[in-house]
Amino acid sequence: MNLIFLGAPGAGKGTQAEIVSEKYRIPAVSTGNIIREALKNGTPTGLQAKAYIDAGKLVPDDVVIAIIKERLAADDCKNGFILDGFPRTIPQAEALDEMGVPIDKVVNIFVADDRIVKRMSGRRVCSACGNSYHLDYKRPKVEGVCDACGSALVQRKDDAPETVSERLRVYHEETQPLEDYYGKKGKLLVVQGQEKVEDTTALTLNILEDNA
Repeated sequence: MNLIFLGAPGAGKGTQAEIVSEKYRIPAVSTGNIIREALKNGTPTGLQAKAYIDAGKLVPDDVVIAIIKERLAADDCKNGFILDGFPRTIPQAEALDEMGVPIDKVVNIFVADDRIVKRMSGRRVCSACGNSYHLDYKRPKVEGVCDACGSALVQRKDDAPETVSERLRVYHEETQPLEDYYGKKGKLLVVQGQEKVEDTTALTLNILEDNA
């Protein structure tokens, strides 16, 4: 089973991809992870990517696609894989098609923007030990203070409402068109993301089993 997982930042697609990976014993291929792995191993494509990264530039599509192709040729992908974080754009999806990589289903974890902003902007982390909390779902015993070490809790820059909103804007502009792209191919499956991870997981596994 060859799958792609889509979802806006904060929708929880990465978590679901990892759970499905364990369930079906197929690797979850994260773009960020395989680029880091290619860099570490010094592969030809990794060295290409390194040149762009060292120059402070984004790794271009053709290099990313070459790294993806290299990874999908590995033995552990023979029985299937999950692409998490790729494709991000229509040109990347078209390049994947041109590579001859068959995709069985595309799972879109849908969570409304307002819920994502609330979910992410409510997160707090301990400035000392890194323990995480949430203003709605996992409140500390004392407001603004870590239960474990008593240090101050802070909001990461990535979780600030304006940052989350900008990331969502980019997602809707660049990645959301993939829903229509794969929908027209009859491959799109939509899962309504729930408040509890386990509830989303149940829906995800059910929809995959129903469409196997």
